[in-house]
Amino acid sequence: MAKVLFVGEAVALAHASRPVVLAQAARAAGHDVVVALDPRFAWVAQGSALRLVPIASIGPQRFLGAIARGAPLFDRATLRDYAREDAALIARERPDVVIGDLRLSLSASARVAGVPYVALCNAYWSPYVAHPRYPVPPLAPLRMLPLGVAQAGFRVTRRAAFAWHARPVNAVRRDAGLPALQDVRYAYTDGDYVAYADVPEVFPLRDAPQTHRFIGPVVWSPPVPLPQWWDALTAQERVVYVTLGSSGDPAQLPRVLAALARLSVQVVVATAGRVVEGTLPAGVRVADYLPGDLVARRAALVVCNGGAPTSQQALAAGVPVLGVASNMDQLLNMQAIEAAGAGLMLRGERMHTHEVATAARRLLDEPRFAQAARTLAATFTRYPAGERFVALLREITT
Repeated sequence: MAKVLFVGEAVALAHASRPVVLAQAARAAGHDVVVALDPRFAWVAQGSALRLVPIASIGPQRFLGAIARGAPLFDRATLRDYAREDAALIARERPDVVIGDLRLSLSASARVAGVPYVALCNAYWSPYVAHPRYPVPPLAPLRMLPLGVAQAGFRVTRRAAFAWHARPVNAVRRDAGLPALQDVRYAYTDGDYVAYADVPEVFPLRDAPQTHRFIGPVVWSPPVPLPQWWDALTAQERVVYVTLGSSGDPAQLPRVLAALARLSVQVVVATAGRVVEGTLPAGVRVADYLPGDLVARRAALVVCNGGAPTSQQALAAGVPVLGVASNMDQLLNMQAIEAAGAGLMLRGERMHTHEVATAARRLLDEPRFAQAARTLAATFTRYPAGERFVALLREITT
């Protein structure tokens, strides 16, 4: 059995929760497991019996601010600090393999330490995606332009922008005597192995190295009970589950709820601990966090920020998704779900209330969306992430 070090970047729930889920699977298989997380996200591992060690991470607001500006997610100084902390952690724990979820400094620090490194990420960031389509990001300077004009401009500048986003990672790699990476896609997927938390039926790859593996969706739910109001939901009206998560734009929530108020549905909301601005429509039920897997199975529709964690949770339950996307990551994910027929995407910076109501009504009333979601649910069962990850660990460490 191997010693496995997991490092999660605590800028969003996904990058803290996925390492916890996979660490539990590795521990159950008999591996010696340690999880490095910023203490702000230690609650994600509550009740897991995992050994946690603290590691520094920038906060979600700084992370989301960089996304909103179109800037690299981490600057050079931050990644250099991370690399020094990584090195100390690896020297102290002496793992046989390191797993990183958006811990981009590990591209250099794990290699310097001579420890096999597995980069955990989503396949839509792979440079080997078979048919890449890169939507224009919702940056403030572009919002006044017609979408077609903004998209045409982005096609011209995209290569340079992706290369610029890799520069902080390349600075840390240069410090370590490692070659530069071509662009941000290679920065996200640079590892001795790459584990994609997706399925190839949704994100087919072309000419990917043999070390790039699909492990399947890594689905996590907050360790919280159902709220007291749960039993008050009726069987007569359909349930719509709304959560914009930790990386969605909270300013979009009032418009989403106003749109759903036009439909004959029961609305339940998980705010991810954020304050809901304004007065809620009558009948909307709210909690900071909900056990998303249970709620998704009860729902007829899931409305989310379009990111992989909640959309995969919905699709695993065979429920279609309305993604209100507000960054490139969410746009890329929802493009593929929309192409698979299991959801619809709205660009958050351009959406109107009536568009939300129209899209939600279609997803609820047109059977083809639910059927496509059920097809993906069946596909997901062929990719049990924990088992496939443990098999990958066995391959790496034997």
